[in-house]
Amino acid sequence: MRCYLLSDNTDTLMGMRLAGIEGELVHEREELLKALRAAMRRENVAVIMLTEKLAALCEAELTELKERAAKPLLVVIPDRHGSADMTASISRYLAETVGIHI
Repeated sequence: MRCYLLSDNTDTLMGMRLAGIEGELVHEREELLKALRAAMRRENVAVIMLTEKLAALCEAELTELKERAAKPLLVVIPDRHGSADMTASISRYLAETVGIHI
């Protein structure tokens, strides 16, 4: 199983590619939704990561997909322009995914 990145930032995409994670660069809402649907149909993708800026473009759709789809796991990641408080991001992620509040 693999990870897949949807990013609005070339630097984030390149960094993830260096780590062996495939992905694509998207900027507009419709382009993002199309890429997200295509990534979700891939059999070998277990985790789809989206940058914070992209996640903000489709919050309602992401919430619905997280509630409805058993796989892949949808994860919002900060990029170089994202939130500076990584502890809050990780705590929020744990609370949303497994119900653990730190």
